[in-house]
Amino acid sequence: MTMAKVATDRIDQTAALDVAAARADFPILKETVYGRPLVYLDSAASAQKPRAVLDAVQEAYEKRYSNVHRGAHRLSQLATDAFEEARETVARFINARSADEIIFTRNATEAINLVAASYGRTFLAAGDEIVLTEMEHHANIVPWQLLRDQIGVVLRIVPIDDDGVLRLDSLAALFGPRTRLVAVTHCSNVLGTVNPVQEIVRLAHDHGVPVVVDGSQGIVHAGADMQAMDADFYAFTGHKLYGPSGIGVLYGKQDLLERMPPYQGGGEMIDHVSFAKTTFKTPPHRFEAGTPPIVQAIGLAAAVRYVSALGMDAIRAHEQALLAEATAALEQVGGVRIFGRAPGKAAIISFLVGSLHPYDVAAVLDRDGVAVRVGQHCAEPLMARLGVDGTARASFALYNDGTDVEALVKAIHKAKRLLG
Repeated sequence: MTMAKVATDRIDQTAALDVAAARADFPILKETVYGRPLVYLDSAASAQKPRAVLDAVQEAYEKRYSNVHRGAHRLSQLATDAFEEARETVARFINARSADEIIFTRNATEAINLVAASYGRTFLAAGDEIVLTEMEHHANIVPWQLLRDQIGVVLRIVPIDDDGVLRLDSLAALFGPRTRLVAVTHCSNVLGTVNPVQEIVRLAHDHGVPVVVDGSQGIVHAGADMQAMDADFYAFTGHKLYGPSGIGVLYGKQDLLERMPPYQGGGEMIDHVSFAKTTFKTPPHRFEAGTPPIVQAIGLAAAVRYVSALGMDAIRAHEQALLAEATAALEQVGGVRIFGRAPGKAAIISFLVGSLHPYDVAAVLDRDGVAVRVGQHCAEPLMARLGVDGTARASFALYNDGTDVEALVKAIHKAKRLLG
């Protein structure tokens, strides 16, 4: 499968983001919460969907829905074309060499589990070492722990400093004769730290070690160019990229994918089946057993086209301006403690308000229409490193603006008055 160039992918990356126009693209932002305008600051958990995505999903179900690949009728051909076009669209978006390097999964979690189960159980053995970091999401910890329990690999952990910056000197020191894999987040969902993945990949490759990158936040806030990054595997999820839930992506270098056995068995991923033996298709279909997430993939492609048309550089510039504005405003609120001060961090702010419980703070914010996340953010080891049980988290997206920052700060002041 080769990647065709599409004119709509070539956009002006210098244009500023028209935030008002972008907000109008998201129907849910017209809704109210407890009679107040919705201020949605939970996009790091799951982003809202623009009309272009909602329409693409609806049209796929209404006008061209069928199962893919095996049907001889017209609807199946239309659905198959749209599904495989979605694969091409994603491949272009991350600058993969081929669409054959794009595997559709349910989410980033399944994508990482696929690597752990297929690559890990095939190429790793007892005593081999996998390097993780203190800032990983549970999705990039637990699959490797399961592999440890199954085959006896050893997990090595890279620390962070007090600003939330990864200690690259400690990473370099961890490489040894049994180091077989590095698994690292591109961008922390708690701290907003954007890790220097290209530098990490280069260091690992100097030791002959492949790298798995959790790009769930990085794909949104930092962008990802597979040929420049040179990661061996890159996982991300659609619902954080303004696409549907139930769709994720695993990018894998083609030579690695071709050497890996299937992750699951069933229809579609087979070449020939007999009771004596089964042979399997080549990647990516080898790793997509059963009916795939057809409509979800079509919706993800619509999301990719949407953000590409707006311009990823313009989106990032807007988010960085909001991050600076929100950080400065929160620093003026007495008693607010912000976690994560890495230079160049993404627009994610985890915070505590004095001694107030973050769940109580979030409840007050909710009554004012301000939606934030609260808890351990699927990063319990990181919380232990920070010395807290949990935090509140405000995460900004392309549809947020200065009025959202004002609403957040005003609601925090209210929480201090009511709960202090």
